[in-house]
Amino acid sequence: MLSYVAAFQYFTGERLADGTFPTIVPYNFTWLPLGSLHFDLGVLLDPISVMMLVVISTVSLMVHIYSFGYMHGERGFQRYYAYLSLFTMSMLGLVLATNIFQMYMFWELVGVSSYLLIGFYYTAPAAIAASKKAFIVTRFADMFFLVGILVFGYFAHSFNFSFAGDVQMGAHAAPFLNVDVDPTVAAGAFLIPAALVLMFIGGAGKSAMFPLHIWLPDAMEGPTPVSALIHAATMVVAGVFQIARMFPMWMEFAPSALSIVVWVGAITAFYAASVACAQSDIKRVLAFSTISQIAFMMVALGASLPAHSGEGILDNHAQLGYMAGMFHLFTHAMFKACLFLGAGCIIHAVHSNEMSAMGGLRKYMPITHITFLICCLAIAGVPGLSGFFSKDEIITACFHYSPVLGWWMTLVAAMTAFYMFRLYYGIFWGKDNEAYAEHRPHEAPWTMTLPLIVLSAVTLVGGWIPFGHFVSAAGTAYDIHLDAQIAITSSVIALLSIGLATYIYMGKTQPVADKLEATFPRLHRWAYKRFYMDEVYQ
Repeated sequence: MLSYVAAFQYFTGERLADGTFPTIVPYNFTWLPLGSLHFDLGVLLDPISVMMLVVISTVSLMVHIYSFGYMHGERGFQRYYAYLSLFTMSMLGLVLATNIFQMYMFWELVGVSSYLLIGFYYTAPAAIAASKKAFIVTRFADMFFLVGILVFGYFAHSFNFSFAGDVQMGAHAAPFLNVDVDPTVAAGAFLIPAALVLMFIGGAGKSAMFPLHIWLPDAMEGPTPVSALIHAATMVVAGVFQIARMFPMWMEFAPSALSIVVWVGAITAFYAASVACAQSDIKRVLAFSTISQIAFMMVALGASLPAHSGEGILDNHAQLGYMAGMFHLFTHAMFKACLFLGAGCIIHAVHSNEMSAMGGLRKYMPITHITFLICCLAIAGVPGLSGFFSKDEIITACFHYSPVLGWWMTLVAAMTAFYMFRLYYGIFWGKDNEAYAEHRPHEAPWTMTLPLIVLSAVTLVGGWIPFGHFVSAAGTAYDIHLDAQIAITSSVIALLSIGLATYIYMGKTQPVADKLEATFPRLHRWAYKRFYMDEVYQ
């Protein structure tokens, strides 16, 4: 409730002269003075932090309510809620941080919380192995993040995010961008962009970007509500939020380095979508879907084209990617949380994660069926639903950046529609599974279906929120734009992909995976084995 009150008061308050919302630091104190540097702790409110407050609080509330039903009767019920609350607190602290160092403290708390929740079933060897894998991979990436923070702080003489929006930023930045002065300043001109890239590596680890993605599919060993929270509103979006929070610094110091963010995201999006097309475990399909959708957000942020007017003011039309990425973070959080919680209801009903153990469930689980379908349509980009607006803005930004990138991401969007409806038909259509004769599936209790209804309702209307009216960063207004030609093209392609999945899977008489395997045996095996990336690490 406090998050909603804060958001209401912030967005109904006074704006700055240029129409953007102000950055407010209601609480801040020096925690650790260190020579000319000092480490602060405080609370920073600006459009993206307030937006994240709403996203995290909403999804966390739904997960807490859902868990009453899902975790009923489980050992360690109190421990589970303690870990869940720690996870939520850590992410809230991360998005409210006033400086990079404070963000890093909560960043590590998010990692610890995920380790505890992924390994919640500590008597299961697979859960313990998955929690260790997640912890080690993300800690490896965090090492780069920490080095980047230290290098940036040394040359920029500040850890504070307000530094990026300060009117004195030009005075700080000018010497770094002029390499004809003394050697220290010349080093800064090179090392500040390098520091930002190092911090991006840390974000890539948290957000499961290729090749640091290997921990996320195994994180499915934790309770399903935990998967919803990790994938929708906490750990995997932390990397996206880090890039968004540091975005003015990227634009000031290293605009050309944003191409690294673009192409890492583009490769990851295609890779994850390819793997999702071959998985038979419903949670793993959704896990690789998350990796692909987070990569969409990364691509959007990287595709924010730098453009300066004669007075040095950022051209808001060049910042479409930033707005699209933040919008997709918001819409994705809602429908992906609903999909994971819906998957939990399905697993709860059939006692299996495998699509081969499902089929025909629409007759037994009508609420889960309808809410799952709404979210599948949204993530596929069907016009009118939230995913359509945010995804098409990203694709529009990609076409502005490069036609090759635009078509590449359109292909990934088509693959998304295909594998999501492969999943949908494999669960809810086709013949009833033989196991239903012994154990008849039933709808989940209201504590589990209520969050599905709420999240699917937000998915229905979320795209119509005037997002660009509210969200900006560092005093810079960002434009929102939907290109009609691109929107129509991508929508037609998405509908064709849904049609293909419908033709293949709607009346299936054999397990879903068998059809792909029979048609493309070698390609299916490679995709099912995740292109052997785990074996490469071993």
